[in-house]
Amino acid sequence: MTEPTLPRIRPEIAALPPYRQGKQAGADAFKLSSNENPFDPLPSVVEALQSAVPVNRYPDASAGALRVRLGERYGVDPDAVHVAAGSVSILYQLVGAAASVGDEVIYAWRSFEAYPGIPLIAGATSVPVPLRADATHDLEAMAAAVTDRTRAIIVCTPNNPTGPVVTSAEFAAFVARVPSDVLIVLDEAYAEFVTAPGAVDGLTERIFETHPNVVVLRTFSKAFGLAGLRIGYAIGHPRVLDAARSTGIPLSVTSAAERAAIASLDAEAELRERVAVIVERRTRLRDGLRAQGWEVPDAQGNFIWLPTGERTDEIAAAFVAADLMVRPFSGDGIRISVGEEASIERVLTVAASLR
Repeated sequence: MTEPTLPRIRPEIAALPPYRQGKQAGADAFKLSSNENPFDPLPSVVEALQSAVPVNRYPDASAGALRVRLGERYGVDPDAVHVAAGSVSILYQLVGAAASVGDEVIYAWRSFEAYPGIPLIAGATSVPVPLRADATHDLEAMAAAVTDRTRAIIVCTPNNPTGPVVTSAEFAAFVARVPSDVLIVLDEAYAEFVTAPGAVDGLTERIFETHPNVVVLRTFSKAFGLAGLRIGYAIGHPRVLDAARSTGIPLSVTSAAERAAIASLDAEAELRERVAVIVERRTRLRDGLRAQGWEVPDAQGNFIWLPTGERTDEIAAAFVAADLMVRPFSGDGIRISVGEEASIERVLTVAASLR
């Protein structure tokens, strides 16, 4: 059979592996591979989703009601808020607006696995900077990597998948070293889980006001439990966010997602109680693994990191065999999301058998 002639694809895109989602779990297994919130939606959020949503009509392209609500929450004009289908969508939009062929985008590595593909798709060059030995961002090395070709820098705190935060003092010193015409994206997808003293908080510290080249990303996927609805937001200078709005896919935020996000903000006190439960489980999991001799970095998201190196695939297979779906990064380590209460002891039991 003759192969059909297909359209030409950019070689670098043809070689780019698609994003690999966390392994799904069967009915008797725990899915600890995708950093999802293990709790069911709150009744008030379910009610919002069940209310009349005109699916035959397009949603509000700007998610205006949610932007107003977030603007009131953070004391900014709605134009300083941008909403999209998850915070990673905003990352694509911002990098696509800032960088192109011949430009460079800096990020720490290992960090969120989508980062390498984002500049590549924009036609730009990735500049990954290795993490320090304690799995934290080496912001001094990242600042030193800035050249006249640098157009954007991504800082992930807490860092996914390793867990530690960037401190407020570290980030302030870093921003002071970076030229003001270089975009800095502070990716705070897991901010609500942070308990470490001194951690940077881009919204509380209002860094986007003192440094207009900084955009802060947040999401409703993690702490708010809306991962399946795909909705996140950015706070920053309106003209910078206009660039993201220009490069974004129109009408990508559904009415259902917007309503659920607003209902989640209304129920934030209840959701914060759930976050506290997840943090307590995370602490037990981290401390239990350390007691077994695992070198677990400081965990400040809703996950922990096992630096398993060459044994990664072997150890991940043992977890899967015990119906624990974890996220392996071959040759590097394993990320384990904090899940249901019953999963904690099972993770510790399996981990103890692997020492």
